[in-house]
Amino acid sequence: MTDFYDALEQRDPAQREAQLMAALPQQVAHAQQNTAAFAQALASVYAATVTSREALARLPVTRKPELLERQKANRQADPFGGFSTLVRGPKMPRVYASPGPIYEPEGSGKDYWRMARAIFAAGFRSGDLVHNSFSYHMTPGAFMMESGAFAVGCTVFPAGVGQTEQQLQAIAELRPDAYLGTPSFLRILVEKAAEGGTDISALRKAMTGGEALPPSLRAWFADRGIAVYQSYATADLGLIAYETPSKEGMVVDEGVIVEIVRPGTGDPVAAGDVGEVVVTTLNPAYPLIRFGTGDLSAVLPGTCPTGRTNARIKGWLGRADQTTKIRGMFVHPAQVADIAKRFPEVIKARLVVSGEMANDVMTLQVEAASAPQGLDARIGEAIRDVTKLRGDVQLLQPGSLPNDGKVIEDARSYK
Repeated sequence: MTDFYDALEQRDPAQREAQLMAALPQQVAHAQQNTAAFAQALASVYAATVTSREALARLPVTRKPELLERQKANRQADPFGGFSTLVRGPKMPRVYASPGPIYEPEGSGKDYWRMARAIFAAGFRSGDLVHNSFSYHMTPGAFMMESGAFAVGCTVFPAGVGQTEQQLQAIAELRPDAYLGTPSFLRILVEKAAEGGTDISALRKAMTGGEALPPSLRAWFADRGIAVYQSYATADLGLIAYETPSKEGMVVDEGVIVEIVRPGTGDPVAAGDVGEVVVTTLNPAYPLIRFGTGDLSAVLPGTCPTGRTNARIKGWLGRADQTTKIRGMFVHPAQVADIAKRFPEVIKARLVVSGEMANDVMTLQVEAASAPQGLDARIGEAIRDVTKLRGDVQLLQPGSLPNDGKVIEDARSYK
């Protein structure tokens, strides 16, 4: 039995990068030619030149709020906002709705969201019976996981959400090998089974999503004989990254290009710094170019001890959209980036809002390579110019600010 889903996982990193960069200009051209959204967003881009990460980083980032606005503006003519290449029929078997609502198309073909790689890494194998407790109502989560399980060769029991007693009965009688669903519902099932004396000991592995999996909860499951893994996927992009038996970060999927950028910008951060996860998918049906997930993460050095050679990220570290209301005005991470870019001395900036509600104190903490006389005053003027608010400036030595991806920190007292 192989430990890898396919040979792609063991590619030489240089070979993988060359193949991704060879596919990139073709995907950019495809998006330009076949979607209204990217025909507009990338109108000035010559696709053939986008053959490196540096060239990719010069393209605009599209974030979910922009996708939603395009969908709202054109609901009747195109509910997908000009981002999908699909038309209704055999090549679009299902349509889903996520909060917003944002409508997502499903393309045809085996394992459309590429979830099989993550499910295989979690130990699921052909012939396993899988208890799927993700919702089968409107949203795609259950279908994403189910399609991956089918591709691995599993049989799926479509349990859905709720009806805990009936689900426990099915687990006791069908004796599934594995679980798909949220970690919180799995805990409910385990606890209820223990209370009622229901035998669910057949469950030995799980792939969870939709919620954070704290180390303490993972250990709680392990104490009860269940090995729990996580995957990182979205309805727009499919699989982005996944855990392996090493449990050291998450390995990036083979079908996407991942960047980590400074929140509110499209600028890649230094290796290891926390920033927003931006993904370019090679999916021709929904060719999202530099799609901002709104999630924070960071690249881990080295490769996975399991032998998978793709890059790794730390997993979910919070949300990148740190927009904050200060003295009645919204301040966005992009505005903080705008202020920092005006001064070549500035390495990193973080806006801290303190005080009590209705008595906000705004301080821009700035790491500066050098501090020429009057730099703080000039930065203060830029704060007023960009945000229309007055703020203090605190000059710091390089490396003083924490590496947590925060651009705006709300430290106010809400008592």
